[in-house]
Amino acid sequence: MQLKETFEQVKRASKSLALLTDEQRNSILNAVADAIVLQKDRILKANATDLAKMGSSNPLYDRLQLTDSRLEAIAADMRNVASLPSPLGHITKAKTLPNGMRLCRVSVPFGVIGMIYEARPNVTFDVFSLCFKSGNACVLKGGKDADCSNREEVALIHEILQQYGIDKDVVALLPATHEATGEMLNAVGYIDLCIPRGGRKLIDFVRDTARVPVIETGAGVVNTYFDKEGQLEMGKAIVLNAKTRRVSVCNALDCLLVHIDRLNDLNSLVSPLAEKHVIIYADEHAFQTLYGKYPFLEHATEDSFGTEFMDYKLAIKTVASLDEALAHIDKNGSGHSEAIITDNEETARQFQAHVDAACVYWNVPTSFTDGAQFGLGAEIGISTQKLGPRGPMALEEICTYKWLIEGEGQVRP
Repeated sequence: MQLKETFEQVKRASKSLALLTDEQRNSILNAVADAIVLQKDRILKANATDLAKMGSSNPLYDRLQLTDSRLEAIAADMRNVASLPSPLGHITKAKTLPNGMRLCRVSVPFGVIGMIYEARPNVTFDVFSLCFKSGNACVLKGGKDADCSNREEVALIHEILQQYGIDKDVVALLPATHEATGEMLNAVGYIDLCIPRGGRKLIDFVRDTARVPVIETGAGVVNTYFDKEGQLEMGKAIVLNAKTRRVSVCNALDCLLVHIDRLNDLNSLVSPLAEKHVIIYADEHAFQTLYGKYPFLEHATEDSFGTEFMDYKLAIKTVASLDEALAHIDKNGSGHSEAIITDNEETARQFQAHVDAACVYWNVPTSFTDGAQFGLGAEIGISTQKLGPRGPMALEEICTYKWLIEGEGQVRP
């Protein structure tokens, strides 16, 4: 294993994090946040190198791009994480047994968290802040598209850590190669938990290949159902925000389900999307309704449904009932985020009870599926699995626990 030495260094450095107080961790996170803003030019310069290699026509370009405002937001999220209560040392269960033994269950770090991600340089800072605050060391494996950005970011983090006398090996960035991914996934005894964050191909590879524990963050195939009792103006705002706020993120809308009784409102519902040049792939009912009215219209195929577009593209499916909408989501959704637009509370409650997803919205766009928006400071990923954490994962979700037992010499009969 060529990276074994790196893994050993991170594992060893992770032990030193237990000696830090929460105040020390917060001071360092705030110092890194300050450095992000003060030294933004060096980060933006590295990011420009990455962007030049990709080209603006690539759907992932938006994910890759850093700007002054995005760096300001990243720094604000890091300061927010620093301001949150520590997730460590919480007694989650305590009892005294009949024999006098005292038991308590206390929250502790996992140890070393491995993160695999693609063209998302913001993830480097988000993962560091959450891991450092929760007492975890981290091994980062970014994609080649963002390698210059990631290396400049980790270099900045290392500089601040060294200024505070902290072992810089609590954060390591691996080479942006497939071989490095394979070595991380086989780093048994060094990586305590691996979290992939990216497209379906990456996530499937990690799940099928890893010998270390994995929390799966699923792809976001997102649907929104416009019910027969949905408000039109509300629906227009929700659909526009869910689809076009940032098309490359996992909470972006992919398929709009429309009740057949509302087809007369469909053109008005989607008309704001035309200003963003969103291509609509419509089923036959929706196509006939929009033909000659919506300028970027194409016929849907079976592949249009269940696709995570990550682009200015949207599928539309006409349904005759709530049950039909639910059946479509059951078949095509990914368990990430789903939404309903309706004024009927009974319909909404049925939708929320039935839909099997990490986040289920009523009259709110799915664009809110985000750790910072949920008040978690930042996120390390959106889990779509059911075993362990589900939805936005932040500080509490990257901690585990251990039992502490005390007594006065009791022995087991």
